[in-house]
This record gives sequence, structure tokens and C-alpha cells, in this order.
Amino acid sequence: MNIEALRAYVEDTWTNRAALQSAEAPQHFETLLQALEAGILRSAEPLKAGDWQVNEWVKKGILLYFGHAQNKPVHAGDLAFFDKIDTRQDLAATGARFVPPGVVRRGAHIGKGAIVMPGYVNIGAYVGAGTMVDTWATVGSCAQIGADVHLSGGVGVGGVLEPLQASPVIVEDGAFIGSRCILVEGVRVGAEAVLGANVVLTASTKIIDVTGPAPVERKGYVPPRSVVIPGSLPKQFAAGTYHVPCALIIGQRSESTDRKTSLNAALRDFEVAL
Repeated sequence: MNIEALRAYVEDTWTNRAALQSAEAPQHFETLLQALEAGILRSAEPLKAGDWQVNEWVKKGILLYFGHAQNKPVHAGDLAFFDKIDTRQDLAATGARFVPPGVVRRGAHIGKGAIVMPGYVNIGAYVGAGTMVDTWATVGSCAQIGADVHLSGGVGVGGVLEPLQASPVIVEDGAFIGSRCILVEGVRVGAEAVLGANVVLTASTKIIDVTGPAPVERKGYVPPRSVVIPGSLPKQFAAGTYHVPCALIIGQRSESTDRKTSLNAALRDFEVAL
């Protein structure tokens, strides 16, 4: 698998779209899909310092593939579709479990021991080992979901392909995302954080730590091990004062307990609805 040749092709084709019709194009795009599925390539990857690096050229490759591929009949067992991208057929080789009618598009990585219930995982997404994608949860394009994460029923993780430099949605290892949560616009949830049901996080959502004597406000990032619930803030409009959504950090998972015990403690101590 020649990743350097693939990168050179992607960078050249980004400025010279005629190369999409070259004889080498199908093989390059097959290499891209296989590398994404194996986890060799990622649209964003963790760095040692705890930060993340966005790999713009990988996102370029995915966008170019959309321009190259043509709509065609696609079959997944007895189900029929009409789309540009096939569903993955090598599911047994991943070491994960897939419950019908859960759908995983080509170019998505599913780690060993993961479970995909009847939900959806899009191209470019990364789902780590041991992670649960629960019923009707969706993992959007290029979203990065760590190991041992639980995406509860109905969770919506948005895709972020453009702009190229924008970070995708990131959920780090061990996090628990409660039912019907929505994460979009490159939001990052730190390792082992707990989001209660119906938390909605966008790039502009205020995330307010209310555990100290004074509120601490941030946007786009939930610190590791935080316990988060939905909240609201008053905002003045021309027609009057109305409440707009925010998220409240109300505590931390205990450092002295393992993930399972700590999660149970978070639910009991903070009465978080999941």
C-alpha cells in the first residue's frame, strides 16, 4: 500500500481535476478506502501532547472520491440502494459485531470488539476498539470515536469534511454519550467524559463549569472525565428575554475508580439521565 503515491495523486488532482479520469484513479481511490478502513489513514489523529492533528490531504481524497465515483445500484444483503459508495462487505474480518440493519460505508474504520447496532457509520469515520454504536446512532463523515466509547441510542455525531482545515467531531477513549445527544462542528469530548441525555454541542454552544464558586465558560471542548448535562441561559432579544441552550459541567468522574464503577457513581451522585 503506497501511501506516499496516494498522497501525491490527491494533492495533484486537487488542483488538476482532469486526473480524476486517469487510468490510475480507481486504484488510488481503492488504496484510500482500504487505508481508511484499516485505520492506517485518519482525517485527524491524536498527538502525544494530547492535541489532535487534522490531515487535510485525507479529507481532500475523500472529497475527490465523491467527484470520481458514479451512482450505481448498491446491495447490502436483501437491501438495495442507489449510491456512489458501497457498504463494507468485509465485516467479519474486523473482529467487530454488526447488527442488522446497521450500515457501515466503505472508507470507515471499525475497531476490534466494537458493536454497531442498527445505526450508521459514514466514510472517513474512525470507530475505536470496544466501542458501542447503539441503536439509531449515527457517526458522520471523518468523525473520530475512540476506544471503549458508548454512543447511546439516537446519538448524532455530525460529519465535518469542509472546510478542509476544520477538525472533525472527536470523542476520546472511554467517553459515555447519553441518549439523543448531538455533537457537531468539530466539537471535542475529552477522555472518559459523561454526557447526559439530550446534550447538544456545537462550536458556539457555551459549556459552563458550575462546580466552583464562579462559572468557567468554554466552547467546543469538554474536558476529560467531566459530567455534563443540558442547561439554558437567558438571552435578550428585541422581542424579550428567552432561554437558549448551553451545557453544564456539574462534576467529575472519580479518579480512584475504574471506568465502569466511575460511570455508575456519576449517574448516582449527579442524577444524570442517560
